[in-house]
Amino acid sequence: MDILNALVAILNFVVIPAASYGAQLALGALGVTLIYGILRFSNFAHGDTMAFGTALVILVTWGLQAIGISLGPLPTALLALPIGIALCAVFVLATDRVVYRFYRRKRSDPIILVMASVGVMFIMNGLTRMTPKIGVNEVRFDDGARFLISVQEFKAWTGLNEGLALRVSQALTLVVTALACWALFRFLNRSRAGKAMRAYSDNEDLALLSGIDPERVVRLTWIIATALAVTAGTLYGLDKSFKAFNYFQILLPIFAAAIVGGLGNPLGAVAGGFIVAFSEVAVTYPWKKIAAYLGFQSDGMLQLLSTEYKFAVSFVILIVVLLFRPTGLFRGKSV
Repeated sequence: MDILNALVAILNFVVIPAASYGAQLALGALGVTLIYGILRFSNFAHGDTMAFGTALVILVTWGLQAIGISLGPLPTALLALPIGIALCAVFVLATDRVVYRFYRRKRSDPIILVMASVGVMFIMNGLTRMTPKIGVNEVRFDDGARFLISVQEFKAWTGLNEGLALRVSQALTLVVTALACWALFRFLNRSRAGKAMRAYSDNEDLALLSGIDPERVVRLTWIIATALAVTAGTLYGLDKSFKAFNYFQILLPIFAAAIVGGLGNPLGAVAGGFIVAFSEVAVTYPWKKIAAYLGFQSDGMLQLLSTEYKFAVSFVILIVVLLFRPTGLFRGKSV
């Protein structure tokens, strides 16, 4: 029974939270890696694109709730998500036209585009914080059922001392991420537009000679990256809560995930998201209870790092990969 209790505790406190968090990082990293692979620069505004798009989703969610529209046990934010993506995509495309296209036509060095994205990041961050009813405070916008499995129900079913909880937001994150990844990979591998994007990424000059419209590729890239970012941001907000500054902080593990998997490699971005998430959770979790179930007694908490330092794990992973394997585990473009 103690072994079963240990397994349940690992599932409850490590596997499920890390899988949910990893799925959110994977979606964010997919957007980063698409922009890097096709537009050839690291978009530092990606985290604030997530925040801005999620703020729009929250406003639409509140509007739908005000007129009595909901999804019952599921969060109303799922209905608001397509509208939030569309509104944020319009803003991002306008930003590309006003800012990035100028440097793209001049064929500026990637570092110039990176610096431009830093400026866009601060503008989007300010817009998010000035959004009415959003501001800088913590916002909760989840509704519907809270748990698929509650601790009390699980204990009653199994008779174990350790309980297992699975929140609706966690299950929803895994399902939506799986569907989004399937749709993206199918689009890139099967559709004509997806093949054009891949050709443009592999060899821009040859793609232009083949008759591929570069502006169409750029627009599609921004739209897909924005959809991934807003989806990731909304799922992150539903799972935890929305606070604009948190999305600035999450940029580090997102870039770490993209680089670990291989920047420019979509499959690597997904794998990198889960690697970073499980590393953060495993290193910051106190293993004392699980060790006790397995017969090992300890006076300490068996916690390598406090949760306040979880982003340090992403930073260490990022540095190690950049030093020893700059192309990532799945051999993306060299960073």
